[in-house]
Amino acid sequence: MAVPQFNLAPNLTVSRLCFGSMTFGEQNTLSESFQLMDKAFNSGINFFDSAEMYPVPQREETQGRSEEYLGRWFRDRKIPRDRLVFATKVSGPSGQMKWIRGGPEAVDAKNITEAIDDSLRRLQTDYIDLYQIHWPDRYVPMFGDTEYDPAQSYSSVPIEEQLDALGRAVDAGKIRCIGLSNETPYGVMKFLQVSEGGSCYPRIVSVQNSYNLLCRNFDLAMAECCHRERISLLAYSPLAMGILSGKYLSSDGGPSGGRLNLFRGRYAEGESRYNLSKTTIKYAVQAYLGIADKYSIHPVSLALGFVLGHPLVGSAIFGATKLWQMQEVLQACHVKLSPEIIADINEVHSSFPNPCP
Repeated sequence: MAVPQFNLAPNLTVSRLCFGSMTFGEQNTLSESFQLMDKAFNSGINFFDSAEMYPVPQREETQGRSEEYLGRWFRDRKIPRDRLVFATKVSGPSGQMKWIRGGPEAVDAKNITEAIDDSLRRLQTDYIDLYQIHWPDRYVPMFGDTEYDPAQSYSSVPIEEQLDALGRAVDAGKIRCIGLSNETPYGVMKFLQVSEGGSCYPRIVSVQNSYNLLCRNFDLAMAECCHRERISLLAYSPLAMGILSGKYLSSDGGPSGGRLNLFRGRYAEGESRYNLSKTTIKYAVQAYLGIADKYSIHPVSLALGFVLGHPLVGSAIFGATKLWQMQEVLQACHVKLSPEIIADINEVHSSFPNPCP
């Protein structure tokens, strides 16, 4: 069965599974990446997500390889460009990645313009279907932080400047649609307010935020914004970096090649967010695995079925480093969870709400 499709925007139809490329060039070699993309494309996946900072963990020596591998693959396979949907992202302000335009220091017009041109070159294409701001150019609690601290706010680039730069790229034919990532309800509504203020700024069509059984923060306030304003959620980490598969709960701590083991001490965002040494996370995972066992469903099918069953999710962005992992995900996208299963999931959620924000 082919992967179902979704209309993300007028004239932009995407598969409901989106293959994330953040392992290409670090965990996966070029040939391995080609095999995985072949499997995804031949199974009906047309949607591929990347970012200028990928792969992760981010390093100067590997920065940009994920986009490069995508570009080399589609050129090598001679796939017609209109059969693929490429999404990528400009990095937000960071004091760590000095090799990307000095930080980058801001998501201003200069950085956006340079980032788009660099991504086009690496992807070997004339246009990007969906271009996203990876994280906001302002202080917001992210990657595990949940409480807003006004004392941490700082001067940020006006949204008007960001939308103007993106709009000029749309007018030039370099990008088709724009989206946000790791955003808040305020950010989504502010971008919409500015874009609809009588100017010719493009309107966002999507927000790429974390959403899974262990992180349902989207439903607290963002869901109403997206529903009312017709914005689709592109849900990343639907398997919570693999822990919802149950592989890290084995007696040996899981496979050595698993990301949380392979990059131990080098991947702060992942380790702080998906830390099984935290009792609530471990208990929640065990409870969800118990539901999968009760209904004789694969844990991957339970996790992905839950995400894809959300009415506002346009596509679930997943990662896979092995072909058998890809196959598990492909099988899971056709699973429909019964009301009884959803009720059991919600009971666990009420006991362990959002342990991985």
